[in-house]
Amino acid sequence: MPAAHTLRSFKDAVRNRDFAVSAEIFLRPESSVDSINEQADLLRDHVDAILLTDNQFGQLHMSTLVAASILINAGVDPIVQIASRNRNRFALISDLIGAAALGVTSLLLVRGQHAPKEFKPRPKPVLDVNATELIRIASTVNQGPGISHSPDFYIGGLVTAHRPKKSWNGKILVDKIDAGARFLQAHICMDIEVLKTFMKRLVDNGIVSRTSIIGATAILGSAEDARWLRENRRHVLIPDSVVDRLEQASDPRQEGINICTEILQAMRDIPGISGANIMAARDLATIPEAIDAAGLQQ
Repeated sequence: MPAAHTLRSFKDAVRNRDFAVSAEIFLRPESSVDSINEQADLLRDHVDAILLTDNQFGQLHMSTLVAASILINAGVDPIVQIASRNRNRFALISDLIGAAALGVTSLLLVRGQHAPKEFKPRPKPVLDVNATELIRIASTVNQGPGISHSPDFYIGGLVTAHRPKKSWNGKILVDKIDAGARFLQAHICMDIEVLKTFMKRLVDNGIVSRTSIIGATAILGSAEDARWLRENRRHVLIPDSVVDRLEQASDPRQEGINICTEILQAMRDIPGISGANIMAARDLATIPEAIDAAGLQQ
């Protein structure tokens, strides 16, 4: 059994610190209690929470609720992602009630993505509710009707950074906030100029006064990793300059850490951004290195 640890929460970090930091661990079909505990040990002293993605990119793995229970027992606060694509509202409400019983405090609620083409037999999508409706359902569960205690979930949704047109009013974001989203996490955006432009519009529109915005970046192990991500994940934004740096680097691993460090430092200085989530393409040990190099020790 892992040693007892004091559990700090992502919710408190976003609300009370200048810049909160979360990271993703690797969940795979072969993931075990031991492998999750090892990853938690690696990240615990460097992050405020660990994000558990729900079969992200259609990659099948253990339930995020099971993984959340393991993290909580290890003294790490999980952010549990729940996707609506493959569940009806009955199953979604059941998962939300289960999360409350486990002591989960933060949720990232999303629509979810297609299973990869090679997955056979093809799963049938459910899509009983979209991401905004799922946020609204979780907010209702947050009220605690019929539940022994109110879960007080810190509910989040996703947002894509871009260069907004003059006519853009952020309706989808506002709808998520109205439904109960208390934070919005961006898809991976490694183009700081795009992120600055996007955040300025959110500040000007008053959106950041109603919710917290969490940036997202990645530590890429090679130019091939960068190309694969931006070619296969339509919401990921990786500029040519990042690919070029990785291509030309004599040590791509270190260059990936350097790029992430620079992005974290730049995010910290962008008005309206309350924190960042970090994903490592290959080596989870690079995440603490980048956090420390950026001066964001927890």
